[in-house]
Amino acid sequence: MKRDASGAVSLETEGLLAFVLLAPALAVIAGVLVYPMLSSLGLSFTDLKLTDPRSGRFIGLGNYGSAFRDPLFWESLRRTVIFALSTVLAETSLGVALALLLNQRFFGRGFVRGLVILPWALPYVVNGIMWKWIFDANYGAFNAALTQLGIIGGYRIWLGDPAAAMALVIFANVWKETPVAILLALAALQSIPRDIYEAAEIDGSGKLRSFARITLPLLRPIVMSLVVIKTIWALKEFDLIYVMTKGGPANGTNMFSYYIYQHSFQFLNFGYGSALAYLLTLLAIAMSVAYMKGLKGGSDVEA
Repeated sequence: MKRDASGAVSLETEGLLAFVLLAPALAVIAGVLVYPMLSSLGLSFTDLKLTDPRSGRFIGLGNYGSAFRDPLFWESLRRTVIFALSTVLAETSLGVALALLLNQRFFGRGFVRGLVILPWALPYVVNGIMWKWIFDANYGAFNAALTQLGIIGGYRIWLGDPAAAMALVIFANVWKETPVAILLALAALQSIPRDIYEAAEIDGSGKLRSFARITLPLLRPIVMSLVVIKTIWALKEFDLIYVMTKGGPANGTNMFSYYIYQHSFQFLNFGYGSALAYLLTLLAIAMSVAYMKGLKGGSDVEA
């Protein structure tokens, strides 16, 4: 082991030792992350289709051009953006609002906080099956409740209407994912020192002013993180769509992730499917950057 004049281990030796210790982890990362990414990127430039033995030729940006010329691609992209914006806005707003309520002192607060986690604890497939049964046209609880309350005159096929199916899928996703926003926002609220509010109260600041000038600025970093994370989750939503609607009716809920699944694993068009996956990645990056720029700003507490 190389040492300097003082007898300490040199920086070169420390760097080599660090590399040797990290080498197994780096090899695993390269095998399970880097190689599949590069391999799928290469596939996106070919016409590989398992149903065609003559496929696999290099076609450059042909798959990307085919996607841009496909009306179904643009329709799935539009629905995906609508779904992402709706769910992110609803989940973040509800999460912060409910976190503010749960941060207050009331009887049974611990029990209510534990209850809030239950929707998120459900597996994604179970969540989809549950809501599919609730909205079922023949024996669903949703139809039964609305009929008994006199809101509708008879059972309706809610998941048979494209607009209604999209709204219900959004609702099911919001119900499932809002607890994450609640927990993160609640943790951020509890980390705010009470001294700040007490000082503001001494200065004559009311609750609304303290909320606007203290709470919101200090919550901004966690809100920005929530928005970015939930945008990525929303763009790749697949389980709920597959279980509840399978992209229907009439492609009314056929969003980007399901569109990729169809071409990759139903039509076995791996080249085109790989290109679509990278377009989805670029969309997620673009929306995340746009959100971060929109929410960017100091989190300093205003005087």
